[in-house]
Amino acid sequence: MIEIKNLTKVFGSQISLDNVNLKLEKKDSIIIMGQNGAGKTTLIRSILGQYIPTKGEITVNGKNPFKDRVNTLNSIGFVPQLPPPIKLTVEELIYYSVSSSNINKDIIFDFCSKMDLDVKQNLKKVFFKLSGGMKQKLLISIALAKDPDIFIFDEPTANLDPKGRDSFYSILENFNKDKLSLFISHRIEEVSDIVNRKIELDLGKVIIDEKI
Repeated sequence: MIEIKNLTKVFGSQISLDNVNLKLEKKDSIIIMGQNGAGKTTLIRSILGQYIPTKGEITVNGKNPFKDRVNTLNSIGFVPQLPPPIKLTVEELIYYSVSSSNINKDIIFDFCSKMDLDVKQNLKKVFFKLSGGMKQKLLISIALAKDPDIFIFDEPTANLDPKGRDSFYSILENFNKDKLSLFISHRIEEVSDIVNRKIELDLGKVIIDEKI
């Protein structure tokens, strides 16, 4: 699903990714680990087509994510660590998601309910004024409702309380296993029952890539 060949990304004199080679396959559920500055964010942004490689290449389902961002993003459900300051109301954000990604609104509501978020009581609220946990629950629900080939979760439970974390992982345990899931996380104990592969980065290089 995602093939990365000799990927190098340099910002000025800083090497953020250094000749990375990875093949991320269907049914892989992967935790990507590393200290701050290891290259995790650069790797994810490159997969999402936000960065052009300095050297090497990435393909997502055979497509170049930078040159064909629309089709690439259509196949990915992404939940960022820091929810963006979206100025739409919750209702407008859901409508945008439904219209742009052909998502069923009722499925979003269903996942929100499973995440213990009463979204119908918050439809008129502006997204960026919600609490951190509410933002995260809504973004997770939209990503799940999209039912993409690939999930990318960047510290998805950082803003969730223990009950929210349990709900999130319970949903994933019962989700379609034929997908590719990437978790950027420092909490391997949280995802130990879900992931089957660990990748660790350090100074832009892959230092560990193993089945677990």
